[in-house]
Amino acid sequence: MALTLNGSANTIGGLAVGGLNDGVVQLADLGATTGKNGPILQILQAVKTDVASTTSSTFAAISGLSVDITPSSASSKMIITVDTKIGNAGAAAYIKLVRDSTDIYVGDSGGESCLQQTYGGSDTGEGYYGSPFMGGTYLDSPSTASQITYAVHWKRENSVTLYLNRTGSDSDPYDGRSASSITVMEVAA
Repeated sequence: MALTLNGSANTIGGLAVGGLNDGVVQLADLGATTGKNGPILQILQAVKTDVASTTSSTFAAISGLSVDITPSSASSKMIITVDTKIGNAGAAAYIKLVRDSTDIYVGDSGGESCLQQTYGGSDTGEGYYGSPFMGGTYLDSPSTASQITYAVHWKRENSVTLYLNRTGSDSDPYDGRSASSITVMEVAA
């Protein structure tokens, strides 16, 4: 039998598992309900392709880089991937990941608690002629079945402007434009 994909019904036909007919292997047969981590239940993503800027010296949300998700269960885990590109002209740039109003995946106190920091360095730093990657991936246990919001926040030091998705110099045609995103995957636990 030929393999058939039906995108509107989200089904695959003609697939045999060990010679078994279609529909013989169910989700429960794969161990998803035996206390082991199970399948991905939902994936949500926010992508930002335009340029944003900030001169804030306190953390503020990056408009367009947040995801609202309602977990299927309070026992679900969330995998969050942050992917930003931030350019500047001589300042330290900081990002952090926030769940609702709680900072998550940040360093201990003793410095600036953040997910990541980079320095633009006037005409020598990577943020001036490039827009360096800032981000990471985190496994969160929100312990709720109510809607939550994951957001990327940023701030700068010194008195220059930070730019999302462009370089600090923005010397057309040499400096490119980038895209940034936040992706949240719910995993059954």
